[in-house]
Amino acid sequence: MRPTAEQSADAPARRPEPAAPPLPDGPATGRRDVVLALVALVGLVVAVLIVALAVRHRDVVVGPDEGGGIVEVLAGPVLLAAGLLVLRGARRGRPVGWVLTAAGMGWLLSGLAAQWIVEGLYLTPGAPGTSLAYAVSARYGSFLLLALPLALMLFPDGRLPSGRIGRPVALASLAGTALLPVSLLVVPARVVEARSGMPFTPRVAALDLDPHSVPLPIWPAVLDVAFALLPLGMIVPFVVVAVRYGRSTGRRRLQLRWLVWAGLVDALVIGFALLLPEPWPSIALLVAITVTCAAIVVAVVRERLYDVDRLLPTTIVAVALGLLVLAVDGFVLLVAGAAFGGRDSALLAVAVVAVLYTPLRSRLWRAARRLTRGSRDDPYAAVATLAGRLETAVAPGEQLAALARSVAEAFRLPYVRVEIDRADGARAVVEHGHTDRPTVELAIRYRDETIGRVVVAEGRRLSESDQRLLGDLLRQAAAAARAGALSASLQQARVDLVTAREEERRRLRRDLHDSLGPGLGAVTLRIETARGLAAKDPEAADAVLAQAVGDVGTLLIDVRRLVHDLRPPALDELGLLGALRSQARRLSGDELEIAVDGDVGELPAAAEVAAFRIASEAMTNVVRHAGAGTATVTLDHRPDRLVVTVADDGRGMGADVVAGVGTLSLRERAAELGGRTSVSCPPGGGTVVTAELPLEVS
Repeated sequence: MRPTAEQSADAPARRPEPAAPPLPDGPATGRRDVVLALVALVGLVVAVLIVALAVRHRDVVVGPDEGGGIVEVLAGPVLLAAGLLVLRGARRGRPVGWVLTAAGMGWLLSGLAAQWIVEGLYLTPGAPGTSLAYAVSARYGSFLLLALPLALMLFPDGRLPSGRIGRPVALASLAGTALLPVSLLVVPARVVEARSGMPFTPRVAALDLDPHSVPLPIWPAVLDVAFALLPLGMIVPFVVVAVRYGRSTGRRRLQLRWLVWAGLVDALVIGFALLLPEPWPSIALLVAITVTCAAIVVAVVRERLYDVDRLLPTTIVAVALGLLVLAVDGFVLLVAGAAFGGRDSALLAVAVVAVLYTPLRSRLWRAARRLTRGSRDDPYAAVATLAGRLETAVAPGEQLAALARSVAEAFRLPYVRVEIDRADGARAVVEHGHTDRPTVELAIRYRDETIGRVVVAEGRRLSESDQRLLGDLLRQAAAAARAGALSASLQQARVDLVTAREEERRRLRRDLHDSLGPGLGAVTLRIETARGLAAKDPEAADAVLAQAVGDVGTLLIDVRRLVHDLRPPALDELGLLGALRSQARRLSGDELEIAVDGDVGELPAAAEVAAFRIASEAMTNVVRHAGAGTATVTLDHRPDRLVVTVADDGRGMGADVVAGVGTLSLRERAAELGGRTSVSCPPGGGTVVTAELPLEVS
């Protein structure tokens, strides 16, 4: 937490990154859409043929090197759809889309070739193209090995790694991976058969397996090198992804996190399926291909469709907890079997799970969800947590810190900033966490008044229940913040009141001591002198008494000044409107005419004095600074407040003008009564000073 206080102009809220421009419309986009539509149509036709042949061959039992499995049938459409979505919706990274599209078409053609092999070997012997279909499936299909490494190296922006080291390593890795499919184009089939250790079935051996083979003695060694380089060609792309992730920031890092999430899910699915018999490993491979394609599409096209920062840790925790549950389940069965054996072990395991372990498992799942999703699934806990923290927080800064922390924990947000506007124009700010992502701003309102805002790191859109919970948290925090601000203001008002009272007493004492005291003493001495001279020199005594009268006149002026400082006498003599009109006549001249208008009625004494002081100060500012020809003072007596408006047609105030002593005095006089003062410059010119003074409700 880093609480600070700063001027509102110095604390602008961070805004979300501007939306990326839409894809341009034009001839190029139109041609691309036509090409994608044709590719999709061809893929659909091939998929329909595969399904039709698969249905036709459902009762045919084929050999290990004949036909295709579920991956060849379904992986092609998944890859093709992903590639077309990337090409259609991506602003950048279209080379990744072309790789996926080519891989999808390759899988579809390979699947069609596999089905045609079964057709030509079993149902229509001698069907044309059977040998070509085998070559497509066994030789050309091996080029599909390049799809994954190439897509990983091009992800996410369609560029290969750069640099003096990165680019050569990437190209060498791709060349090493391509060595095997290139070799299989020309290696004799018998060499491949000998290396695999799986002899061809008689039907396959009868086909033309070497349409363009080149018999050379080096092929066994070349195949050994190609198969040895294949794992390295798969490792280097993942290293490239890891290096890019470490060097990336912002949107690029967000995209790479999607690939990290897909890799985690793929490892879990495939690793678990390897423990099971077929067809589960093949199904797991298809699931892994689908998950990876979906992650690539989201990352390249719409990386903010879901908050991967929340999805990734959720997946990790779910995987860890799932493995823990399986381990505990297995341990319970193992212990029960060792202790009782046979049927009794199963009954004991069921009893233990039902009575003891099921509640524990439920608590573990709830704890995991709270760890990954925060307390959003338990609104009462979130509100109660915030209430407890606000209750123990003493200073306003501690309350803001409690709100920021509670919002971050409730919604698992990496960054939260709380800003509260104070009455003196400053802004109190508290931050929790950090982020390099765009942010969004939410207003904190209290009784239809915006008193601050919460700025959070942008993620996926909050659900309706999340929005309701966030609203409840903000309302509770707004009430606490306003209560804390009012408490602090009240305490400060008490201090100011006592200070002002003592300062006023000190001023009165000084004036009485320095002015009235010596003056009255001088008058007393003159009267005593006149008494002494009255019998002997009446004229001299009369002169001394005349001086005493002059001194008394001076003292009366001082008394009037003191009285005016306490409360202008004109208010009692003329009323508020009359006093302001008198003041306006005094300040008006040949170049400025000030008019006073309104109907005030009966007003509390404090409001009457404050209105007079504010209007007088505003009129004085017009005379000194505005350069105006006319000015108008308007008093509007409303049921709950008095609105004082002073408008002129002068030059106005520049945006860079700093508030002076007079303007601050206006605000302070209104704030003393719980009101507020605003100074604005309308588009038509001039300056408008508006003061709202609350009135006592009768």
